[in-house]
Amino acid sequence: MDLQDGKCNRQRIVVNIDPDLEELIPGYLGNRLKDIQNAQALLSTGDFESIQRMGHTMKGSGGGYGFDFISAIGLALEEDAKEKNVKNIQASLNSLCDFLERVQVVYK
Repeated sequence: MDLQDGKCNRQRIVVNIDPDLEELIPGYLGNRLKDIQNAQALLSTGDFESIQRMGHTMKGSGGGYGFDFISAIGLALEEDAKEKNVKNIQASLNSLCDFLERVQVVYK
């Protein structure tokens, strides 16, 4: 985060993606936003097994679409759900939310 003119400016995260995936990326990223909402609901009911599966899916899919950060978050969610570590799960969801708000996809 940079302070400029008295305001916090959050830097964009530029991710270069294969142009062949252009039609798929908006839906993929939109589904990750839904995952955040779903994971919050699952946390409230203590359904760590479903969060673990969600993390496993993210871990596997992120890199295939060019989003290594999403894969890393998926791994963290999977491992933290195994340990039932609510604090770390919430931190990972916050990191994913921040990433999705800041990511700028460049097709090349």
